[in-house]
Amino acid sequence: MFDYHAIAPELIIGVTLLLVIGVDLLAPPGRKYLAGVVGLVGLVAAAFPLLTMAACSDLAGCTDTGVRAMFDGSYVVDDFALVLKGLFLLTGVISLLLSVGYIEKDRYYEGEFYFLLVASVAGAVIMASARDLITLFIGLELVSGPAFLLAGWRKGDVRSNEAALKFFLMGVLSAAILLFGMSLVYGLTGEITFSGIRAGSAVVADEPAFILGVVFILVGFAFKISAVPFHFWAPDTYQGAPTPVAAYLSVGSKVAGFVGLISISYLAFGGVAEIWGPILWLLAAVTMTLGNLVALKQTNVIRMLGYSSVAHAGFVLVPFAMAATFDSAGMEEAIFASITYLLIYAFMNLGAFGAVMAAVSKSGSGELPDWGGLGRYAPGVAGFLGLFFFSLAGIPPLAGWFAKFVMFKAVLQASGSVWGVTLAVIAAVNAVIALFYYARVVKTVFMDDVPETAPVDEAARTPLSPSLALALGLTAFMVVVTGFFPQLLAFFGDAARALTLGP
Repeated sequence: MFDYHAIAPELIIGVTLLLVIGVDLLAPPGRKYLAGVVGLVGLVAAAFPLLTMAACSDLAGCTDTGVRAMFDGSYVVDDFALVLKGLFLLTGVISLLLSVGYIEKDRYYEGEFYFLLVASVAGAVIMASARDLITLFIGLELVSGPAFLLAGWRKGDVRSNEAALKFFLMGVLSAAILLFGMSLVYGLTGEITFSGIRAGSAVVADEPAFILGVVFILVGFAFKISAVPFHFWAPDTYQGAPTPVAAYLSVGSKVAGFVGLISISYLAFGGVAEIWGPILWLLAAVTMTLGNLVALKQTNVIRMLGYSSVAHAGFVLVPFAMAATFDSAGMEEAIFASITYLLIYAFMNLGAFGAVMAAVSKSGSGELPDWGGLGRYAPGVAGFLGLFFFSLAGIPPLAGWFAKFVMFKAVLQASGSVWGVTLAVIAAVNAVIALFYYARVVKTVFMDDVPETAPVDEAARTPLSPSLALALGLTAFMVVVTGFFPQLLAFFGDAARALTLGP
């Protein structure tokens, strides 16, 4: 049965996409930003059905668990989907806020930009409910396709063109590997739904072709989440793309990849965790370490955030790595840790990119040495930089500490395993390494001397765009409130239970 309430967010986003193009066609020059406003309103409107479904108890169509399944179980709206859809919509809203002033100022094609960004968010929303291979792949490519174009939006910039080409080539390669893995799994199990694959995998778990299919699917998603050694596109793409696009790629695109990885790992391959568990252990350890070590050497702050994003992908992978040793309660703890980390990371990283945009507008440069003494002539921007970078480092009472806490708690559920303890130690060492380069930014901003070339007078008089200021305020609010009151995230436990129960 088709449930219009369950699919209302997707329908609203679809209407929003048509309106964005229509407004862009009709709006006069100088008012093309109205297309971005329409996109913002549409994404906010799409969140209201999520709220009504989350509050659903006695409404028609609700089951005891609040699960709404359509298309023979291929598309499911449960607590897990609701939480992730809400996260994607918030990511889209903040990314649009970061974009409006930036895109309008540099005279880019505005309507097409907003259309592509909203379309990418639509793909992520679809992925949260996907419970079969076809829907998952369609959603993932709808996230990636617009992102390829957005990365190269500065058409006259050689670095932007290089970023887009590299991102496109790596994206196509990962899609091909992912499809090949899916074809092997389908060919051996005869199923495309996650529940069917889980049941069929018990028979073919020892088949080399099935193991190869699982490995190829992991590799395909490893590209999407920029896990080492499949990360090499990310820093170059982030640095070359327009900064709001880099912010979106580091959060929206990456989280979408993690949602696909979480869903297929726990729902389709939950019975063969001994295959993918060790692979993810290695990916987590290497990704954390290499991302942090290379970030230490960066002087361009956006590139530093690119490698920081790689390192955080490793931290999110940590709970996955011990999946083979978890019982059902441990699985719930791991999923809770992953969802919580992704949510907090989204606000921290979007806020960090927004603060970098503000710092570049004040200093005229994205190079860290040029930010010396920024706190003296732009104290508000410097304060935001300190807040978001210390939160990324996990300094209490900012939200990043809770993300690290639930990550360590989940992996230590397997404390009887030497592998669990080893991975926890590696994560702890990497958390210390990350603190060094995050603190270096704050030290430069507040303690170094102002460079002679710094536009101090101009910077002091130039206000931030209202949309950028609003984005910084929203993300800072979430980082501070979540850090002081982490119990607000306790409802993510329901999302974890929804996923472990399966479709």
